[in-house]
Amino acid sequence: MIRIPTLTPPALRAFAAALAAAALLGGCSILDEKPKNPTTQYAPDPRVAADPAWPQADWQLSVTAPTAARMIDSLRIAVRPNGDEFQVYKGAAWAKLPSAMIEDALLRTLEDSGKIAAVARQGSGIGADYKLVLDLRRFESDYAGQALPSAVIELNAKLLHNPDQKVVAQRTFLQSTPAATTEVGDVVAAFEHSLAATTGELAGWTLDTGSAHEKSHKR
Repeated sequence: MIRIPTLTPPALRAFAAALAAAALLGGCSILDEKPKNPTTQYAPDPRVAADPAWPQADWQLSVTAPTAARMIDSLRIAVRPNGDEFQVYKGAAWAKLPSAMIEDALLRTLEDSGKIAAVARQGSGIGADYKLVLDLRRFESDYAGQALPSAVIELNAKLLHNPDQKVVAQRTFLQSTPAATTEVGDVVAAFEHSLAATTGELAGWTLDTGSAHEKSHKR
């Protein structure tokens, strides 16, 4: 039979202190280690100026968060080297989801334009006359057989009249901006351009379509 020595209270305290010190030292060594492959986060944040030709809307709008497939709406930056092949850039990521980038850019553009009575996210509590429903189909870097990739954004939009829930109009927006080089920073710059162009087109179309429906609806 093996006898296990009985520790006195002072010995127990010393043993516990030794364990705590070992754990602390081990924790420090882990915290001090630097990741071998750090990830760079990118946050495209375009500012889209209002087009003077946009109509002045006296109605209110709610914007739903864009829906998208999981592999499209991801923090990983997607790249399509060729055909059906789908990959992501190593060591790079978006700071927020593509759906959030689109929603934030559109809301800011409409709010800052001064061209609409009120605009807010769906569920914010405003009495919206119209609702914009968005479906994000593509948000990827696509080589498409070329030497340099293009930042591609494809988005379908439906404008609904809230009182009767009828679709007033729908349209698919597609923007493709070639990157200056294959470097991730240049690809991200191309995405910012595509995002700005998509946002401007979508904002203008929403204001034009909603205002035209309001005029015909009130006759």
